[in-house]
Amino acid sequence: MAQEYDLVILGGGTGGYVAAIRASQLGLKTAIVEREKLGGTCLHKGCIPSKALLRSAEVYRQTKEASDYGIDIETPLINFAKVQERKETIVDHLHKGVLGLMKKGKIDIYEGFGRVLGPSIFSPNAGTVSVEFESGEENEMLISRNLLIATGSKPREIDGVELDGELILTSDHALTMEQLPNSMIIVGGGVIGIEWASMLADFQVNVTVVEFADRILPSEDLEISKEITRLLKKKGIKIITNATLLPETIKRSSNIEVEVEHKQERKVLTADKLLLSIGRVANSKHLGLENTEIKVDKQGCIEVNQFYQTKESHIYAIGDVIGGMQLAHVASHEGVVAVEHMSEQKPLTVNYRNIPTCIYSHPEIASVGLTEQQAIDQGYTIKSGKVSFKSIGKALVHGDTDGFVKIISDKNTNDLLGVHMIGTHVTDMISEAGLAMILDATPWEIGQSIHPHPSLSEAIGEAALAVEGRKIHG
Repeated sequence: MAQEYDLVILGGGTGGYVAAIRASQLGLKTAIVEREKLGGTCLHKGCIPSKALLRSAEVYRQTKEASDYGIDIETPLINFAKVQERKETIVDHLHKGVLGLMKKGKIDIYEGFGRVLGPSIFSPNAGTVSVEFESGEENEMLISRNLLIATGSKPREIDGVELDGELILTSDHALTMEQLPNSMIIVGGGVIGIEWASMLADFQVNVTVVEFADRILPSEDLEISKEITRLLKKKGIKIITNATLLPETIKRSSNIEVEVEHKQERKVLTADKLLLSIGRVANSKHLGLENTEIKVDKQGCIEVNQFYQTKESHIYAIGDVIGGMQLAHVASHEGVVAVEHMSEQKPLTVNYRNIPTCIYSHPEIASVGLTEQQAIDQGYTIKSGKVSFKSIGKALVHGDTDGFVKIISDKNTNDLLGVHMIGTHVTDMISEAGLAMILDATPWEIGQSIHPHPSLSEAIGEAALAVEGRKIHG
């Protein structure tokens, strides 16, 4: 049986369903093919459930510190079953919301696996989608004027390391743990690894982070990386950098034992569980791309132009499957651009330098633009300003003064190059910096914006003034 559409989307994650909504707004008859649940990794295995767990960890940590605020309570206890129940309630609520949006937009949903066909009896062009159903019922053929591939990514694995979901986990497995372990080895000091390390430490789990690079969060500004390292160690987290996991040394019993190579020496690590967190790989296999002219790079990422067109001009791809920043908000924006381009709306291309990134550890980290080293490497002569939250009244009131805001600008033109923050609620503050980047603001202009007092955002204004040597506090 064949159905015809203006647009078929492979993948119902954040990028896919947002693209579908925009397509519906533009009057396109649209369908999504998704073999799991709408919302994808972000809603079910990533952003939302992990942040729900992080919030519970934060409440537990703050409750233990309640006496510092003059509130005396009995020793708090973790009910991890209720923690997980709360997480699932949030995910379920948002999932129902997405389903409602699909119904509102009259977007058809096919619950199955979509495979791209080449030219066939259905269409002279590649891009017809054959939907395979787990029930074994006959495949559905979706013939479409345009196809958007938004199949996302999955956790990267290490050759020789067998994932069993019990002793050796990915973040997908960890989200469904029924009880907290006493100890955890986390292999990978990137964003996901550090969020899990911070969360588990706040839940009083003994954590060891093993990172191959010479520092954790190597893509962040060096000062941010140093500060989060200091603060995580203060929590009791052990951090081993310049270290390589040796898969052949893994021993499993009631716990996990493994050796890592560190500075030409071997260290034996033991823990209840090991979390493998070394990035993600594009879901580009088994999609039928070999039936098309679409190009895929060595990492398995689909190659696209600035409007997300593949080598087949009517087939687009967005999100994690094309590599890049691999963030939900990036995929959503890419999806909108792709749909508007295929609809001849002449959208603006995405300037990735202006996209904020967030890490929801404690303390939080947020940034936009170039790091100091990136700016230097690109030939800029820079000037910068930095303000500690210790000088900000609202941070003192909040009881969390660790961290700072750092602003980097071009010394010759005064153009804003990058903003980097570490501290409480900085993921909520970074949008001001993102807007400043889009508007091509200078630190002077940011400093002229009157920030309310007392507020954490005062740190942004002070850091902007600090670039010119004019900061008032700190």
